[in-house]
Amino acid sequence: MQVRGACALITGGGSGLGEGTARRLLSAGAKVALLDLPQSRGDAVAEELGVDCHFVAADVTDEAQVESAVEGAAAAMGGLHVLVNAAGIAPASRVVNRAGEVFPLDLFRVVLDVNLVGTFDVTRRAARIMGGNDPNDDGEKGVVVNVASIAAFEGQIGQAAYSASKGGVAAMTLPLARDLASLGIRVNCIAPGIMDTPMIGGMPEAVRESLLEVHVFPKRLGKASDFAALAQHLVENALINGAVVRLDAAARMGPR
Repeated sequence: MQVRGACALITGGGSGLGEGTARRLLSAGAKVALLDLPQSRGDAVAEELGVDCHFVAADVTDEAQVESAVEGAAAAMGGLHVLVNAAGIAPASRVVNRAGEVFPLDLFRVVLDVNLVGTFDVTRRAARIMGGNDPNDDGEKGVVVNVASIAAFEGQIGQAAYSASKGGVAAMTLPLARDLASLGIRVNCIAPGIMDTPMIGGMPEAVRESLLEVHVFPKRLGKASDFAALAQHLVENALINGAVVRLDAAARMGPR
């Protein structure tokens, strides 16, 4: 599917990978809607990016807000062809810590609600709208790009909830692609490695430097622009479907 002229909804679009993807798709000729929390930078980013960028406020764990935001985004742009699910959280906690305290079950549920259930909810709402589009020459009506993590495959200590949520996102890629094929919708997934996002930006410099050693080549943190370039390619390459693509400089995470 060509990005030029498409209407793209990006969750978590107010910062990080989502914002970087919004900037790239806009520069390639798409209209974009950023779905993010009301207190996020989404509104300011949309205002900065101009008339072809819109902001819709929603918490992806709230079903009613998701439905309203997805429909509002499609109405604001005049359609919906592309969805990038980049919203996510990554709190860490040991199952049992040194003080003998157990992993808070409420926290585990919140991580799954945001990263996995939220991704699925936005996807199903967007797919319903995309299914009404006119098909292109390949029969495509829409494209979904979900975001997992290499933690889905090599989760570290403290990442039980995060890895479970991202493992779920990766695992549902193929069944989503198969399920939505009858509607002319492709579904792929990016599993980023260590990316230079606001989450990493808050870490001490010594920690940031140590993370570079995990990368085989190139020896640098991933950039939002790296992610955005891959997201655009997955949108535009009609033969890639049901795939989980690692974006990690050949990194394989150790236990800590």
